[in-house]
Amino acid sequence: MALVDLVMPKMGESITEATILKWFKHPGETVKMDEPVLEIATDKVDSEVPSVAEGVIEETFFNVNDVVPVGAVIARIRSGAAEPATTTTPVTSPANQVADSRPLAHETNHKPVTTEAYTHTASQNGARFYSPLVLNIASSEGVSLSELENIPGTGNDGRVTKKDILQYVSNKKTGQVTSPGVTTRHEPETVTATTTVTTHTKPTILPQVHEDRHAVQTTYTGNVEIIEMDRMRKLIADHMIRSKQTSAHVTSFTEADVTNMVMWRNKVKNEFEKQEGEKLTFTPLFIEAIIRCIKKYPWLNSSIDGDKLIVKKDINIGMATALPTGNLIVPVIRNADQLNLVGLTRQVNNLSNAARNNRLRPDDTQGGTFTLTNVGTFGSLMGTPIINQPQVAILATGVIKKRPVVIETGQGDFIAIRHMMYLSLSYDHRIIDGALGSTFLNAVAKELENFSTDRTL
Repeated sequence: MALVDLVMPKMGESITEATILKWFKHPGETVKMDEPVLEIATDKVDSEVPSVAEGVIEETFFNVNDVVPVGAVIARIRSGAAEPATTTTPVTSPANQVADSRPLAHETNHKPVTTEAYTHTASQNGARFYSPLVLNIASSEGVSLSELENIPGTGNDGRVTKKDILQYVSNKKTGQVTSPGVTTRHEPETVTATTTVTTHTKPTILPQVHEDRHAVQTTYTGNVEIIEMDRMRKLIADHMIRSKQTSAHVTSFTEADVTNMVMWRNKVKNEFEKQEGEKLTFTPLFIEAIIRCIKKYPWLNSSIDGDKLIVKKDINIGMATALPTGNLIVPVIRNADQLNLVGLTRQVNNLSNAARNNRLRPDDTQGGTFTLTNVGTFGSLMGTPIINQPQVAILATGVIKKRPVVIETGQGDFIAIRHMMYLSLSYDHRIIDGALGSTFLNAVAKELENFSTDRTL
């Protein structure tokens, strides 16, 4: 018999910790090799941690909602193996592992989805450490760092957990908690079960929009059903709001005659699947056209850092994918310009399947430089997509429909039935002007229209 340590796996280059969402196995229960033991979440994706041995769960060291650093022992498995198993982490107490791992988290280049001020202050604060998720919620809800420091934490070593920050925000909305430094001149009223937090720091002035937004959510009338957003939906909502607040969104539209592309795909799709073992969809064909145009107009493949434009030499195409829950995620095809049609098709299909089956790794959603969203999948003619920060543009393709259109030829004009599709490009007007945005969009449309029906596999 041997004890095998199950450690928090490294899930990406910039991922230093994860939150435990659910335990599938508990002490005393048997587990097989590679069988899921628990579900964890980062600020990108949710994933399962499989067992590294077959045996019985001896003990678990963390609870649901605990934030655990990468490399920490989260459980021990009593294996039936004759020889002792080699552990990847020294057997120390979980509390020490958490404390020892904190400097590692501070020394990495990981930047949680929050403001620079939040990240910097939290990293320099030796007394408390805040997870990216907690900082993200605090930033979106207007909770200052001085308030965070006074929130009682129920996590390990007094850490503020997701539950703690959400409870604080809820209390704050109902007036049970006041912001630091805020004083009132009227006589205090008798209030039960309230907490007042005061410090000598400079008061944080909350934007009035936050107060108005929270106020309308306190009462509900009529026949309603109240549904709590899940963790991913809250992250998506925050990401969308931040994008709108960050970028000056402009959307341009055009249409493309994709008859040649549709006819070619219909002609070769069965042979392609038989030859390559992959279904050929329109998505890799769209990505091919986007890549060719990005090479002509590289500013569309960039990001903004203050007053600097960071033009990306790598072309990493994100593709918006709907999950079974209805949420949206954007897996990324890295170095897409170095792949041929077969390679793109495999990447598109593999990432789509991984997303639908909750098998995406955190690295699969990082590093995108340009995003494609196919709103036509759901029957939409066109859309006005929101930019996926920190990118500067996102292209939406609408549904392909047969329509009568006027065809201009040297022998005159005539009407024909063609496969038509609307394209829309949302771009950051801080750096991409209408001329460049429209030129790029029309270039993509021309690439699709000029698709050769004589192309070979």
